[in-house]
Amino acid sequence: MTFSLTSLPAGAHVHFIGIGGISMSGLADILINRGYIVSGSDMRESKITEYLKSKGAEIYIGQCAANIKNPDVVVYTAAIKPDCEELIAAKESGALVFDRATLMGSIMKLYKYPVAVAGTHGKTTTTSMMTHIALAADLDPTISIGGELPAIGGNIRVGNGEYFICEACEYHQSFLRFFPLVSIILNIEEDHLDYFRDLDHIKDTFRALADLTPAEGAVVINADDANTVSAVSGTQAKVISCKTSGNADYTARDIWVQENGCAAFTVLEHGTSLGTVSLSVPGMHNISNALCAVAATRFLGLDFSVIQKGLASFTGVGRRFERKGKKDGVTVIDDYAHHPTEISATLRTAKGCTSGKVWCVFQPHTYTRTKTLFPDFVEALSGSSPLVLDIYAAREKDTGLISSKDLAEAIPDAVYLPSFADCLEYLRQNAKEGDMLLTMGAGDVYRIGELFLENK
Repeated sequence: MTFSLTSLPAGAHVHFIGIGGISMSGLADILINRGYIVSGSDMRESKITEYLKSKGAEIYIGQCAANIKNPDVVVYTAAIKPDCEELIAAKESGALVFDRATLMGSIMKLYKYPVAVAGTHGKTTTTSMMTHIALAADLDPTISIGGELPAIGGNIRVGNGEYFICEACEYHQSFLRFFPLVSIILNIEEDHLDYFRDLDHIKDTFRALADLTPAEGAVVINADDANTVSAVSGTQAKVISCKTSGNADYTARDIWVQENGCAAFTVLEHGTSLGTVSLSVPGMHNISNALCAVAATRFLGLDFSVIQKGLASFTGVGRRFERKGKKDGVTVIDDYAHHPTEISATLRTAKGCTSGKVWCVFQPHTYTRTKTLFPDFVEALSGSSPLVLDIYAAREKDTGLISSKDLAEAIPDAVYLPSFADCLEYLRQNAKEGDMLLTMGAGDVYRIGELFLENK
């Protein structure tokens, strides 16, 4: 459906089902700042729900029909099932009801320069890089990120400028309700196979994103990724290619690793050197992310010196190789990696950042992903002697067809630990000074690192 925020009267009441999610909360924050009355429900209290309360939102814990109190609009997240009592009541109330992506698309229409950052991996990091560049350029942007970025004090920033930069998720084809001037496609792999049929279905969805980008806009792609190149082939949109080597519109040359363990490189624009970019985040995969951020912001007309400043100032985002602290000589790092490709990249980065042993604590995310990509998880985790926790179900129910114990048994030297308490005891018995504790997963595995630091 199409919807325009401008069609709502001043002070209209918008209710969010699943308001505690990282993206939903950000949209709620934007609407509060624009003068709308906001309410919402979530299954549990959190720092996010407490923050929204402090901004004036009415928050309900638990989802039931009684939460629907004559709203003008009801927005729901993709995780909400059709049989949700609250959603059914919303549809019966006469309110306008639609999903999160439709609201995001409507918000994008309010800005002259909307940018959508998409891809199986790297969305949050690249959106954060774009944010730092926009802040360095004093663009006063509005930002929506799927993580906590220190530079904006959270996952949302409401600006007064003409720029809107957002993370664009492919799940349920959400980004096809967006209206970007610039679309960035970082990579395409099999994921979210509880919704997508197969890789071709996923590629078709990203191709549709390219096709909806307007003629005056551009699609920036990581041309090192074959699936991305294949997906956008033949689109009528303007395509700007980025590669770490070889021929492309933007390429990296003279790549080296600095003393801080982060990459630096010379950026070539159509074969001409623009200058050097020095990153402040580790991992060679961030070169590709940075190149795409450079290409997008150059298309928007920004000076390279501002881009350099913005990229240098970006030191990371919450849950993306985030340093949590140090206890008894053990450095604690947390990362959101939950796909085999992300896991491999994170483990490479971790091993390059310490001379000690890396204790990888992995919590698989969803039964569908674990079962469908089982061989890839085994390959990605082999050689790291991981400590494997139970699967974080998220939106799914346990069918009994796959378990973390199955995964651990297939990985050489892996250890299955059924509880956080078991994992913490194992780490206390085995981790030594100079080692790294790396928690990985999209669930609540980060709590292991926090409890370790608190000595609980």
